[in-house]
Amino acid sequence: MKQRELGKSGLMVSEMGLGTMSFGPKIDEKESFKRMDEYVAAGGNFFDTANIYGRSPSGNSDAGDSERIIGRWLKETGKRGEIVLASKVGFPYPGIEYGTTKKQIKEECVKTLQKLGTDYLDLYYLHTDDFDTPMEESLGALQELIKEGKVRHIGASNFSAWRLERSLAICRENGWEPFCCVQQRHSYLRPKQESVFGQQKYVELEMKEFIKDTGMTLIAYCPLIKGAYGKKNVGVPGQYISEDSRIRLKVLEEISKESGISPIQLVYYWLMNSSPSAIPLIAPSTWEQFQEAVGTLDVNASKYMQRMDEAADGNLGPDFRTPMYF
Repeated sequence: MKQRELGKSGLMVSEMGLGTMSFGPKIDEKESFKRMDEYVAAGGNFFDTANIYGRSPSGNSDAGDSERIIGRWLKETGKRGEIVLASKVGFPYPGIEYGTTKKQIKEECVKTLQKLGTDYLDLYYLHTDDFDTPMEESLGALQELIKEGKVRHIGASNFSAWRLERSLAICRENGWEPFCCVQQRHSYLRPKQESVFGQQKYVELEMKEFIKDTGMTLIAYCPLIKGAYGKKNVGVPGQYISEDSRIRLKVLEEISKESGISPIQLVYYWLMNSSPSAIPLIAPSTWEQFQEAVGTLDVNASKYMQRMDEAADGNLGPDFRTPMYF
């Protein structure tokens, strides 16, 4: 697995990251250990977690099982020095309110380090853009963590482009280290305009141009839209039901039949090779899903990229005009 730099930080990470949100109630510790073993054996080094990951679907259990499981794996394997470890702060969980105040950022970082069994994070994200806390306060708290050696680099998640630009200005004014990456909801299918995902943000044209201009790295979460491209198609969520999505799914199906490359691999390939390119977070729950994901690294779909990019440009003929219902 190749590596690439996060922004201009000097931090090198794998071209595919390992998403660990399901570690805990959805994927037990034994299976979680297998996924980490498989990922590292494939040359991966980029673990992505958060202080809220690992709660039961009912929400009755405490957050943090994902971090605890990773921590036990790191202790058992002794591989902390080989792993680029990323976590996040900002969303609420039982006993902790929403927000990125200085107090919350610093207290939650200490808890995260304890659960992970490490004394530093390679990357620490603001998981959400807290408008009720001055951005200077949140960024200042992150800078203190960097000075204290608890955090090496910082990132943002679920931010809009203009707020990221504001963060860069604040960092320039204060001589602070800026965000090196932004993690957003991003996939081949595009949400309908003005779609709402709670406090999650998806990649829009403005964000793409911002990333190209600044050199900030894009990290894609939910790249498979929870199974929308799989063999056991679970359906396309309402935010994505559109003529644009219908055409894109049709093109994926056609290219897959022509090339023998699975739709899932085509989506991963497109994310890693489009402009701006993204680091997709893979979150396989089985060996077969893991093999399909990393198998993307062995395919070459370059001759299909333009066709995928232009899938909804209106020039694909009459067969694409009949409505499709999901």
